[in-house]
Amino acid sequence: MSIIDFNCDLGEGTGNDKAIMPYISSANIACGYHAGNETSMKETVELCSSYGVAMGAHPSFPDKENFGRTNMNLPSDEIYSLVLNQIKTLADIVFSHGKKLQHVKPHGALYNMAAKDISIARAVANAIKDFDKNLLLFGPPKSKLDTAANEQQIKFIAEAFADRTYQPDGSLTPRTQPNALIEDEEKCVHQVLQIIKDKTVTCCDGTIISLKAETICIHSDGKNAVGLTNALYKQLKESGIAIQSFN
Repeated sequence: MSIIDFNCDLGEGTGNDKAIMPYISSANIACGYHAGNETSMKETVELCSSYGVAMGAHPSFPDKENFGRTNMNLPSDEIYSLVLNQIKTLADIVFSHGKKLQHVKPHGALYNMAAKDISIARAVANAIKDFDKNLLLFGPPKSKLDTAANEQQIKFIAEAFADRTYQPDGSLTPRTQPNALIEDEEKCVHQVLQIIKDKTVTCCDGTIISLKAETICIHSDGKNAVGLTNALYKQLKESGIAIQSFN
């Protein structure tokens, strides 16, 4: 039987968290820099605890105005500090509920920039290692985050997206382009099954490229986030694919 982790970005104020929670195995919890606050973190941690969902920190650039999706040119030591601070903030809440963090997944622009820039990737990986070397790092396969994790001997988890389209170079289609998002349930399910079963993905131009992933992400702020999550869960189950976190 195939096994896949199914993760979602939560605690972002979308109002979808409770509806999505029964269908996922891991949650990336906003730590207040792009969305959320102490109250939302506590609420999300409580929900995750209730549903047995593994928890991870979802650190971002300090950019609530743009939901953390605007590139910021910051020194490596500043990126290190902001990532470490966000992990610590969430970890304190998680620990207070008798649970532990499973992973860290950078958010938005930080995720995309770290995937391509080794200095940013190293800042992220160093922050994780200095907090807890046993935390997993979620990121794009064969990215600079992958490289930095290996350098620091952190376990890297290759991630693919259910609701985003891909470019022939393996990068995500920028959100500024009209075909960046997948909102149709059939297309979403087809892409995920192709990634899991064939370890490939069909890009926007029809090119088929290799894509091996251990975790699949769905965004909670999508137009049809709940519908997509439900459809994916059902199809994965029907296809004999177990949904399971890394805990």
